[in-house]
Amino acid sequence: MTATKEPVAAHGSYGDGVGKFENSGSDRFDLEGPDMSVQCPAHTTERKLMSKIDWHILPFIIVLYLLAFLDRVNIANARSFNMEKDLGMDVGGTQYNSALVIFFPPYILAEIPSNIFLKRFSPKVWLPACMLGFGIITTCQGLVQNFAGLLVTRFLLGVFEAGLFPGCFYLLSMWYKRAEAQKRYSLFFASTSLAGAFGGLLASAIGKMDGIRGYHGWRWIFILEGLLTCVVAFIFYPYFPEFPEQAKFLKEDEREYVKLRLQADTGKNGAERKTSFRDFFTVMKDYRIYLGGFMYFGLIVPAYGYAYFAPAIISTYNYDPIQTQLHSVPPWAASFGFSLVIAALSDKFRHRAFFALAPLSLAISGFAILLTIHNNTPVQYMALCFVTMGCYGAMPIIICWFAMNLGGHHRRAIGTAWQVGFGNIGGIIATFAFLAKDKPFYIPGYSICIAFTILSGISSVLYLLSIMRDNRRRAKTVTNVGLTEYEKSELGDLSPDFRYMY
Repeated sequence: MTATKEPVAAHGSYGDGVGKFENSGSDRFDLEGPDMSVQCPAHTTERKLMSKIDWHILPFIIVLYLLAFLDRVNIANARSFNMEKDLGMDVGGTQYNSALVIFFPPYILAEIPSNIFLKRFSPKVWLPACMLGFGIITTCQGLVQNFAGLLVTRFLLGVFEAGLFPGCFYLLSMWYKRAEAQKRYSLFFASTSLAGAFGGLLASAIGKMDGIRGYHGWRWIFILEGLLTCVVAFIFYPYFPEFPEQAKFLKEDEREYVKLRLQADTGKNGAERKTSFRDFFTVMKDYRIYLGGFMYFGLIVPAYGYAYFAPAIISTYNYDPIQTQLHSVPPWAASFGFSLVIAALSDKFRHRAFFALAPLSLAISGFAILLTIHNNTPVQYMALCFVTMGCYGAMPIIICWFAMNLGGHHRRAIGTAWQVGFGNIGGIIATFAFLAKDKPFYIPGYSICIAFTILSGISSVLYLLSIMRDNRRRAKTVTNVGLTEYEKSELGDLSPDFRYMY
């Protein structure tokens, strides 16, 4: 490998037998090894090429998931504008919680099938189609006339949104090396924080449309946000990004270089190989797949607990509906800034574990304050910021850490979908964690959230110990055991050449 500056070796290189990739941060690179020898195309540089890729991928998936999360949690904003009363729901009962929970069964069950279909039909087709679907359903949610109609639309919303989160993470993981991925993952995931902040501001404005054309403000929240999603889906379709092997915005030599730089980092990915449902059972034999699920599962409970009940919690501080929406914005804004700082530091130090565990500790501190202090609004509000910063700062680190340690298309497609799908079971728990009868202190809800945050921390530590052990074991054993490149791509991160990133 040659570069114009003294290189810094990337962590987690794919062994000595395939080739090593080193990164100077800006200029031209060579990839060398027994199976490859390629130089960054003469007409560009590494930095320019990555900037080109960023601009063709990140804006699309950020806007996509921002609108998906907005359409998912705007029911919390709508609730503040008499939705329950208009639909004949039991105000103060559990029907609102039931409307939340019915979203999750289809959302969970369709995660893995969706990633398999995404691989078959390409992200350009599959993800905008899902986006159009949940945009239409969100609009219909604003037109329902009773509780049964709300349940049907929430169920269908779960069907169409199922593949977006794991699909976007899967797409990202096939473009970037592990040491450079975290900033992109966190920027994408931070769209949830933007959606929370934007949703509060938008709801406070739309809520003032109460009475226009005979519709109450909560209906306009669903209708306008759903129509916006549909319009964006039509705009996105011709330009939505694909996997590197099909990317039309890259020249042929650029596509080849992107392919080989990723191969040097994680090995051959088997892009040409179809992912089948049979692969699911093979991948699920790895116990670390389950640890990855629990790492995310533990965080989903507090994350959705806050997303769905933030207006209800903040309203206990004696704010009116409009002020409640406006006060929901700063915690989301704090989490957005914090998650980007954590991501930048994680990539700078090329380390994941500490930057996952530190935000988890912050979230635990926030819940501890909320459990013990009930008469100091500024301190309670600060604790809500700690909760959002900790949960939404740790989640992208945990997902990126786990996903980028999975080698090969089929292991990554199934593993990331499993982590997100299994993790979202926590959403079912979250929807019944904060009940109206527990106002204003919500002691059971905060207790549940702190327990599951600790579960995420324990699972993360166990995952760290397991990959440290495997790296040490592989470093002491012979890696050249006569495996073909196809066999290595089938094994993915289980190949003896692979080294996990901490």
